[in-house]
Amino acid sequence: MNLEQKDIAGMRMAYEMGQLNEGDLAEDPLVQFQQWFNEAVDKGVMEPNAMTLSTVSASGKPSSRIVLLKQVDRLGLGFYTNYTSRKGTELAATPHAALLFFWPELQRQVRVEGKVEKLPAEAADAYFRSRPKGSRLGALVSPQSREIANREELDGQLHVLEENYRDTDDIPRPEHWGGYLLLPEQIEFWQGRNNRLHDRLVYKKENEVWRIARLAP
Repeated sequence: MNLEQKDIAGMRMAYEMGQLNEGDLAEDPLVQFQQWFNEAVDKGVMEPNAMTLSTVSASGKPSSRIVLLKQVDRLGLGFYTNYTSRKGTELAATPHAALLFFWPELQRQVRVEGKVEKLPAEAADAYFRSRPKGSRLGALVSPQSREIANREELDGQLHVLEENYRDTDDIPRPEHWGGYLLLPEQIEFWQGRNNRLHDRLVYKKENEVWRIARLAP
């Protein structure tokens, strides 16, 4: 089979929008992350809270997918999903993960690694209530990551739920759905530079103290 292919090897662009120096960084990487995140929002980055979540199975096989960041605080970064999905079962077996934010409009990346723990049920309840009604019904109907017969089956089940909850907005959070908090152990801030000599500054937690180091690009 012949595949029509563009000139992938020739695709490149110059990164010349900024630089990152040690003196630019906050002492706390989560404070620094919030500053960069706010800039991404202010500059109109498309879905700045979209992040690649990478997990590992019990047998050591990695998998990645895009999820949405839904909270940032002094402890870490939070997101919500189905506990019985592939990522949920992998986090149950290996409660460590990596996150990657890529903001091409700013020529920036942020990489986060750390331990993951479940958020309290109260936090999951509060966030679930804040979601649009359709999203809440979707969480009820979808056996995320499992094989289904066809799209019609899923749409049919959703239609039944829509009829059941037509006259009420009181939709219970399913037990299989909730939140996770990634507790950072390492956070890298990447700023694109010319000639691929990018700036990479990484925070590493050592004895509960953050140390900043520069990495070769």
